Amino acid sequence: MNNSVSSTLRLIGAGLRALLVLTVICGVIYPLAVTGIAQALFHDKANGSEIKDKSGQVVGSSLIGQTYNLPKQNPDDAEEAVKPDLKWFQPRPSNGLGSNSVNMQYSLILSGATNRSADNGAVGGKCTKDADEGTLCAQVVAARDAVVADNSTADYKVNPEDVPADAVTSSGSGLDPNISPEYAELQVHRVAEQNKLDVKQVEKLVADHTTGRTLGFMGEPRVNVLELNTALKALTKS
Repeated sequence: MNNSVSSTLRLIGAGLRALLVLTVICGVIYPLAVTGIAQALFHDKANGSEIKDKSGQVVGSSLIGQTYNLPKQNPDDAEEAVKPDLKWFQPRPSNGLGSNSVNMQYSLILSGATNRSADNGAVGGKCTKDADEGTLCAQVVAARDAVVADNSTADYKVNPEDVPADAVTSSGSGLDPNISPEYAELQVHRVAEQNKLDVKQVEKLVADHTTGRTLGFMGEPRVNVLELNTALKALTKS
C-alpha cells in the first residue's frame, strides 16, 4: 500500500513538474521570443500595418479598406442613401466596409463578395441600362454612371469608356484597400476642385503613392486609398 501511494505521489510530482516546465517554455519563453523576433524584424506588420497621420495618430491599417462618405442627416434612417464625400479619393465599391468620417475613423461591419457571376443581369451578353434591378450588371452600370457624374468637373469630362473595372466592382473580400492608378488618376480633377488645389499637386500626390508590381512582376500597380487620403489631408491642412 505504501509503495502504491509513493508511486502515485511520484507520478503526480513528475506531472506537475512537466506542467510547470511546459508552461514556462510554451506559455512564456516561446511567445516572448516570437514577439521579440516579430518586433525586431517585422515591426510594421507585427503591429497591424498601421498608418499614422502627421500628428502620429493611427488612422487605420494599410491592409483594410475604408469608405469616405458624408454623414447621414438622420443616422437612425436605414433607408437614407449614403453619399460619397467627394473631397476624398474613393475606394472600390463594397457593401462590407464601415463608414469613414473626415477624421479618418472607421467601423468595420462585415466582409464578403457579391457571389454573382460576371454576366448576372446581362442583356445580349452585355451589361446595359436594361439590366434587371438588383443584378450585378445593374449595379455595375449604376456605379459607372455615378463615377462619371461624380468625377466630371467644369474643365474635365469623364468618358464612360475610361472608367476602370475596379471603379465599379468590389473585391473578393470587399475590403481591398487599393485601387488602380487609372482609377486614382480619374479622380484627380474632382479632388483638386473640391479641395481648391492645383491639379498637378494632386497628380504628384497620386504618383508618389503609386506602388509597382511586387518584385517587379507579381500583381498589378496599385494605390493605397487610406495612405493617399492621409497625405491629402496633410496637404490641405499644411
